Amino acid sequence: MTLSISGKTAIVTGAANGIGLAIARHFVDRGANVMFADIDEAKLAAEVDDAAHDGRQRHFAGDLCQKLTAQNLLSATIDAFERIDILVNASRSVARADPLSIDDDVISDMLRQNLMASLRLSQMTARRMISQAEKDGRTGQPIGSIINISSIAARLAQPELMAYSIACAGLDQATRSLAVALAPQGIRVNGVAFGSLMSASMQAALKDHPGWRDEITANTPMGRIAAPVELAEAVQFLAADGSGFVTGQILTVDGGRTLIDPVNVPIF
Repeated sequence: MTLSISGKTAIVTGAANGIGLAIARHFVDRGANVMFADIDEAKLAAEVDDAAHDGRQRHFAGDLCQKLTAQNLLSATIDAFERIDILVNASRSVARADPLSIDDDVISDMLRQNLMASLRLSQMTARRMISQAEKDGRTGQPIGSIINISSIAARLAQPELMAYSIACAGLDQATRSLAVALAPQGIRVNGVAFGSLMSASMQAALKDHPGWRDEITANTPMGRIAAPVELAEAVQFLAADGSGFVTGQILTVDGGRTLIDPVNVPIF
């Protein structure tokens, strides 16, 4: 079984910071060509040097909720690296609100940013993977992997995260449906649902609420908060040829938390 992604080309969204940045950097370190994509152009420019790593990393800034922007991302990736083998939808947005008074716009925004943008880009990328396989004469062979970054919030009832949870649950179901639809074309579609991760937002939250660390670790069987690289390595597994018979799965990376989780302890 090989977990190598060296020489493959990946698009990673949400790559200006946090989880997306950690995954994108990990992929570059493992020898992949990576297009870092995010809406935050200034942050991308600060984090990504297109000339570094022998030109194996590039960046693209734009609002991927817009169809034309998503199309331009695919074109920019093809221009830079000639093909697309892996898509990681890591862009996420979290909003907290009282479920009894939540505004319709909040729910719409969560669905648009966490579900629809990823679904649309997955559809576009799959079509591009299929067309390049036909051009290369690789029809019927494994040709690509799509990984959606989800959350254990999709399975838990934390009322203030209702809109985010709905979007994540929708993304999980979209992952399964696309996996079945694309399996005959040789494209695998999987998800990674993560729990508490020491991202920049988690660090900020723990600074504002020091007591949360003890609550989170006490309610995680492994007794700690995960490092971003642990999520990145799980994503690499799903992107690599070694997971070639795995599709339609939501891999949970949460230190066992969903096995025992009480609803009143914060996740993020």
